[in-house]
Amino acid sequence: MLPGGAAEADGAVRRALRAGAAARSKAMQNWGVIGGVAAALAAGLYVLWGPVGGRRRRRKGLVPGLLNLGNTCFMNSLLQGLSSCPSFIKWLEEFTAQYKTDQSQSPEHRYLSLTLLHLLRALSCQEVTEDDVLDASCLLEVLRMYRWQISSFEEQDAHELFHVLTSSLEDERDRQPRVTHLFDVHSLEQPEITQKQISCRTRGSLPPVSNHWKSQHPFHGRLTSNMVCKHCEHQSPVRYDTFDSLSLSIPAAVWGRPMTLDHCLHHFISSESVKDVVCDNCTKIQAEGTLKGQSIENQRTTFVKQLKLGKLPQCLCIHLQRLSWSNQGTPLKRHEHVQFNEFLVMDIYKYRIPVHKSSQNELNQKNSEEATPGTKDRIAVKPSDAEQPSGTKPLFMNGACSSSFLMSSGTFPLAAFSECSSPVYLYRLMAVVVHHGDMHSGHFVTYRRSPPSPKNPLSVSSQWLWISDDTVRKASLQEVLSSSAYLLFYERVHSRVQHQSLELRAEE
Repeated sequence: MLPGGAAEADGAVRRALRAGAAARSKAMQNWGVIGGVAAALAAGLYVLWGPVGGRRRRRKGLVPGLLNLGNTCFMNSLLQGLSSCPSFIKWLEEFTAQYKTDQSQSPEHRYLSLTLLHLLRALSCQEVTEDDVLDASCLLEVLRMYRWQISSFEEQDAHELFHVLTSSLEDERDRQPRVTHLFDVHSLEQPEITQKQISCRTRGSLPPVSNHWKSQHPFHGRLTSNMVCKHCEHQSPVRYDTFDSLSLSIPAAVWGRPMTLDHCLHHFISSESVKDVVCDNCTKIQAEGTLKGQSIENQRTTFVKQLKLGKLPQCLCIHLQRLSWSNQGTPLKRHEHVQFNEFLVMDIYKYRIPVHKSSQNELNQKNSEEATPGTKDRIAVKPSDAEQPSGTKPLFMNGACSSSFLMSSGTFPLAAFSECSSPVYLYRLMAVVVHHGDMHSGHFVTYRRSPPSPKNPLSVSSQWLWISDDTVRKASLQEVLSSSAYLLFYERVHSRVQHQSLELRAEE
């Protein structure tokens, strides 16, 4: 038992401890209330104003970034690449002009072309916006209306999304009526009625009759497939197939030899043998040498199949296939660097109509000085090392030129090479999409050109940008060319003579 003084002191300590615990409990409750109020206030600010980064002012010379909505780097990188292609934006502007007269409902919520145009114009600084970060969730919403279920929280592929956009734009174009309804023909025959006064009885206002081929998006191209019989050398009719991007496989690397974009293109158009194919010409020849009434079996021979580019698009998208498979069947990513240049010459890959043998020699003598490098008898061929004279270099190799090739992007650098004539199909690099990581997870970033200045909108900027979602910084051309490209966006460069011919065609 404690003395009286000690007992009083012990009671005072206990009372002090109880008072301190109560004070601490009350303080914790107050802090909990304050924390809850702060969290509610932060959530309200986010709902009203969006993310804090989205309200930052953009630095001069840069473009807006895009908010990552979960795992949407694949969409952000593709949009940045497309926004660097002026021809594609111009096509969207001309294509969406038909919707300006339809004011029944907000068109940007119905049409992919309008939604895409607004985003690309903002990313190319053609629309007034001072925001540093933009939100592209509207694109996912309109794609869901086109029955594309793309989740923002699942990892997707940028090249697959590119196909989704181009195919959806083609579907939107095909839904538009191309010709006038038969019920309205008599109205068109009355000269006193203007085009604006004509009304369609079936679909409302009369749509303008436009050329179907002019409405093709600038990524639209055509491949030619040529089949030649090895036995009788009979050539089957050329088959045409459409494409919106060239998907190139990376051939096996040779030790000590860098992999270039030309190697991938040559591998793409290289001939292949197709066995056990029925040859109508061989069957016909066999039938001519047999007795009448005798049955003849179809003659099967080996054909040589050759791919060429029948129609080169204004905007060229090149996809480098980096997916490979191991012996165990597991997917692997190929990380090797494929060399590419700021300018791309595609003349040697263009299909040319063969010349008839009777006039072939005369035409060769007449146009021998005007023949395009890499062609024989006006027919594009694959240049090989055996065809090059000893001690000389190939006339041109995309991705394997000297460092003097890296000149100002506003000029045509091939003029510095006396052995290269002026190409017809010349392309300028506009953007590069790069994938970091492996086949199971990773991140997409984009290198793209900075938009031209408002004072000279038709110029091409030499300043490059590196963009990772909402992060934007300046980059050098050497950094761009050293990247491991996944998607390459090129745009065709027309000479003055070609521009004049295009203007004449437009007037006609």
